[in-house]
Amino acid sequence: MTEIRVPGLGESVSEATVATWFVKPGEMVVADAMLCELETDKVTVEVRAPSAGVLSEIVAKEGETVAVNALLAVLLSAGAMPPAQPKSEGPAAPQIAAPTVQEVKMTDVMVPALGESVAEATVSTWFKKPGDAVAQDEILCELETDKVSVEVPAPAAGVLSEILAPEGASVAAGGRLAILAAGSAAAPAPAAAAAAPAPAPAAPAKDVEHAPAAKKAMAEAGLTPDQVTGTGRDGRIMKEDVAAAAAAPAAAPAPAAPAPVATAQVSIAPPPATVPRAPVPAEDAAREERVKMTRLRATIARRLKDAQNTAAMLTTYNEVDMSGVMDLRNVYKDQFEKKHGVKLGFMGFFVKACCHALKEIPEVNAEIDGGDIIYKNYVHMGVAVGTPSGLVVPVVRDADQKGFAHIEREIAELGKRGRDGKLTMQEMQGGSFTISNGGVYGSLMSSPILNPPQSGILGMHKIQDRPVVVNGQIVIRPMMYLALSYDHRIVDGKGAVTFLVRVKEALEDPRRLLMDL
Repeated sequence: MTEIRVPGLGESVSEATVATWFVKPGEMVVADAMLCELETDKVTVEVRAPSAGVLSEIVAKEGETVAVNALLAVLLSAGAMPPAQPKSEGPAAPQIAAPTVQEVKMTDVMVPALGESVAEATVSTWFKKPGDAVAQDEILCELETDKVSVEVPAPAAGVLSEILAPEGASVAAGGRLAILAAGSAAAPAPAAAAAAPAPAPAAPAKDVEHAPAAKKAMAEAGLTPDQVTGTGRDGRIMKEDVAAAAAAPAAAPAPAAPAPVATAQVSIAPPPATVPRAPVPAEDAAREERVKMTRLRATIARRLKDAQNTAAMLTTYNEVDMSGVMDLRNVYKDQFEKKHGVKLGFMGFFVKACCHALKEIPEVNAEIDGGDIIYKNYVHMGVAVGTPSGLVVPVVRDADQKGFAHIEREIAELGKRGRDGKLTMQEMQGGSFTISNGGVYGSLMSSPILNPPQSGILGMHKIQDRPVVVNGQIVIRPMMYLALSYDHRIVDGKGAVTFLVRVKEALEDPRRLLMDL
């Protein structure tokens, strides 16, 4: 047993105040770990552990005034720990050594990098409770940012000692989430864990919010929450539970019952309403449902409104005859898929046409930074993708340097990852221009909103047969309306119209792309 005492505080300084204890009684520490901080009228003094061991008792609490050499705490050192077994008479038997304290280290679980321009996240779900044993890289919790969900793995094997940021709390990038007692001595003995009966999973409460990763897995497996047994806190369903349910033999179908709607527990302030809500009659209020906005939806709302408030946004329209693209696609789509392993869609033509037009009208590919205009000698093409959680915009980098096959393959992969919620922050940052395809939902015409700080976005729409005049004759052609929204602060009307005309020309005669015309 080792006594932790107040060290010498310097000449003419006889006492100090206990400012902060970094370790609690019962916690294990390594040699030279900081135990507490003392404040004098001149300096702050750190008190460190003289050896590895367990903090047995704190004598001087935070805020107390202590004199030089006063007793602060008692440390049960590694050498003073009792042996694992008493000595037995008779032939010498090998003794089992007690777990060495030196193998335990208190490790902070930190908020990972959230990506450029993302300053904070919300703790969505904790999959472990204090005292639970965890393996290295096992998922401890899930964070929800304004763009994606981020899983936080355990940095090492050990025991989750303390949760610092509970569910619903907002945390900054690099902030502390929890404390992990890492090391082999921190983990419970396997035999004891095996002998303990498995706790019966608690029945999920009506307002339990299941893990976002589990929701995605259930959607992919075609399962409902009623078909999965949750083993998380309060019966929360985790990703591993969905995998177990999907692998289990199919049970007899239960009578269908309306699934309860889980109310999001994330504490997120939605954008302020511009008009106060009028009083609602009681009979109508009873049939309404109020659900908090997710962080993604709240951020989409805020960014779209900011774009309208900041940019001098204007939209110009044109229409394009898609016969050339459709004929070319019909001729080569089978050969293209056979050689490149990906279908030849329409988006590749639009990406190439926009890259071609951006070279001639570079201000559409630029952005305003304070009093400067930044012209970009590259095209990082954002492709808007609709997901169950909202609109996300993954980026095809250096699209101007890639061929049709590479672009189509990358768009297909990014779209799938977006719908599955598996996009990373890096895959959605740095876009210089965006294409949004509302035509897949049947939109005939719309005005897309800019994706700041970009100065241009192209809206595609539904292809529809319409009568048009060609060489003095009325013919039926597959036509599409195009809409270019642009920031009039940097893009003039002439440049916007010219850009859209160049896109139209390239799509109506795709051979121009090969000739760079």
